[in-house]
Formats: sequence, C-alpha cells, structure tokens
Amino acid sequence: MSESPPVVALLVTCLVDLFRPSVAQAAVTLLERVGYRVAVPVQTCCGQAQASAGDRDGARQLARGMIRAFAGFGPVVAPSASCVATVRDYPALFPAGSEEHTTAVALAGRTVELTAFLASGGGVGTGALPTPAIAAWHDGCAALRRLGIAAEPRALLARIAGLELKELPGREECCGFGGAFCVKYPDISAQAADRKLDEALATGAEVLVGADLGCLLHLEGRAQRRGLPICAVHVAELLARAVPGEPRDPR
Repeated sequence: MSESPPVVALLVTCLVDLFRPSVAQAAVTLLERVGYRVAVPVQTCCGQAQASAGDRDGARQLARGMIRAFAGFGPVVAPSASCVATVRDYPALFPAGSEEHTTAVALAGRTVELTAFLASGGGVGTGALPTPAIAAWHDGCAALRRLGIAAEPRALLARIAGLELKELPGREECCGFGGAFCVKYPDISAQAADRKLDEALATGAEVLVGADLGCLLHLEGRAQRRGLPICAVHVAELLARAVPGEPRDPR
C-alpha cells in the first residue's frame, strides 16, 4: 500500500480570499505538484492590520483564532510574507510561559512563506509560458526585511522557459502600500508606487511580479489609474501558468 502524501495547511490570507482567489488556487496547484496534500482550515484574518495599528487586544483575539484553526497541522504555508511575519510575531502577544505563548511559538515556528517553502524542497517542475514574457520582480518589504527572502522566488522563476526576469534599480524601496500607510499618507504612497512602476516600465517589462498581494493590488491600481501597459501578477500565479498540464491562466 502506498503512503498517503504529507499534508500542508494553507493560510489563504484575507486579500487573496476577497480579491484574488486565483492566488490560493495557484498555491494549491504548486504544493500538490511537489507532493503535498493541501488542507484549508476555516480561518480568520491573521491580525496584521490590528498589530500594525497598535491594537494588541484585537491582534491577540485574532491570533487565538488562527492558533486554533491550525492546531494539529504540520507546516503552514502562506502566499504572503507579511502574513507570515505577523504569525511569527504571535508569541509576543502572550505572557512568556503561558500555554497560549507555547502554542503561539509552535505555530510561528512552522509557518513558512510559499516561495521559501517550495525552494527549500528543491523547487517545482515548470515548463514554459504560452507566450514569452518580460517580468520585473518586486521585493516586498516584509519578505526582504522581515524574513530575508530574496533568492528563493528568483530561483523558482528562473526555471520558467520563456520568462525574462528583470531587476528593479530601487529593489529595496517600498512600493508605498505599507498597510494603513497608503490610507494615512496617500500622496506619498502614490509617489512611491509611481517610482516603482516607472522603474518597471523602463526595463521593458509587461508584468510586475511579486509575492505579496497587498503590494500588487496597490501597484496595479495605480497603473490602471495612469493607464500604464503593465499588470501585476502574484508569483504563485506565474509559476502555476508554467506547470505542465495545468490551466495556463489561473486569473
């Protein structure tokens, strides 16, 4: 009798659930392709907005819900570095030595960003895009600064035939989203997004690809307002398009 495939739990994230479920569908495709069975437990928001706004009580309540939702699972994978960073901050919400602190530490220790998880297992087998494309890579602040993720998504994308990946000169600069920052400081936020988009267009890119949907929605919204010929795609969507035998455009 063959062994059952190992199970990973998918942390879908609020933005993916509400605005682009295709990212979650693509993540499932990729995780299944590398040999996992994907479970999607009923879950709440991770509490990122509450934590960044200083609402520790609200963040704590949501953390409790997430800890319960993912109890009993092994690896928890999320297509968002900012959500992973939030989960890894859960232990600070509870008194050291308490049962809640212990369970928060356990969840934080097994929660991994999607591209880091795929790259750690040797990557995912990809083929070619239906048509060649030029893409510019956007490093999200949470991935780059909080989690130290930079090489992993690039390594995965480098395996796609027909994809030319360009680097942005201001790769370490924020796109201007920053959660509530774009609401509190819309003018500064728009200027940051415009700089990022102008840099991407200067490379000849038709696609701006990244690993955090918040950044991508912010940038694509600004591109649409300016009428720019560039779209924003999550790395999971782009990788899934190149998986042999899968639908070419999950969006």
